[in-house]
Amino acid sequence: MRADKRKVVIVGTGMVGMSYAYCLLNQSVCDELVLIDVNKKRAEGEAMDLNHGLAFANSSMTIYAGEYDDCRDADIVVICAGVAQKQGETRLDLLKRNAEVFRSIIEPVTSSGFNGLFLVATNPVDIMTRITCTLSGFNPRRVMGTGTALDTARLRYLLGDYLKADPRNVHAYVMGEHGDSEFVPWSQALLATKPILELCGENGEAVCRQRFDDIEEEVRTAAYKIIEAKNATYYGIGMALTRITKAILGDEHSVLTVSAMLRGEYGQMDVFAGVPCIINQNGVQRVLPLSLTPEELEKLGRSCDTLREGYDGIF
Repeated sequence: MRADKRKVVIVGTGMVGMSYAYCLLNQSVCDELVLIDVNKKRAEGEAMDLNHGLAFANSSMTIYAGEYDDCRDADIVVICAGVAQKQGETRLDLLKRNAEVFRSIIEPVTSSGFNGLFLVATNPVDIMTRITCTLSGFNPRRVMGTGTALDTARLRYLLGDYLKADPRNVHAYVMGEHGDSEFVPWSQALLATKPILELCGENGEAVCRQRFDDIEEEVRTAAYKIIEAKNATYYGIGMALTRITKAILGDEHSVLTVSAMLRGEYGQMDVFAGVPCIINQNGVQRVLPLSLTPEELEKLGRSCDTLREGYDGIF
């Protein structure tokens, strides 16, 4: 990865892609930003709109609408293209429609000579990330999805609100599918260094545990509620993409719950799922195994089975 010029390519200039682009610009995350869309005119308009805000930004970013050949020297290609999730539609319902879209994207990206990292946002993100890895032939450590990064942020926000604590001091994760089978391993949840479940014993266990269960359900159904209210979700995932991008370009070795291939961790093989990982400039440096309880391992296993079934229906 070149230190002198951080280059990101976004494929798909819909609301997710452009929320991400807007966030990249405001946080001055990269030096060169390329927008690619099947509707070239739209990509050109989006690039123009972003460029007009450069005078107000702390960035000298170069932004333009490009072609797949522009992926050749990119550090990261971020795929946000795909059909939108409809009201009442599960993420897995999107699978077959979005799989065809990806077939038309991955081949020209890899043909350009691209040798960076793939980051996937399109839903169902875990399966789409695995499809990206399969079609590209890339080492799985160089292909990741947003996974449960946004779900984890939602969890920490809600827990922080309930516990009257800064969400940044809440260390808890959502794991598994970014979807209906995701779960919270409460045995691993901490407020600073104190296990959150111990707080239940101090504050009325029945009431506390019920609230935690309610919070987990709120996290699981958040996207459906947002889609019902405004037809789509994009700001949160745009910020999640930006956080992952910063971890990559900054070689941070940060722990984020991205969608990564499991190769024996948690007893799971050859499946992409949202798990805590150490992220650096080379992608997923390693999956960080947590000490899950037998019940939590079972939940993760069921979630991974759901993801395998969805993928097997395509390949």
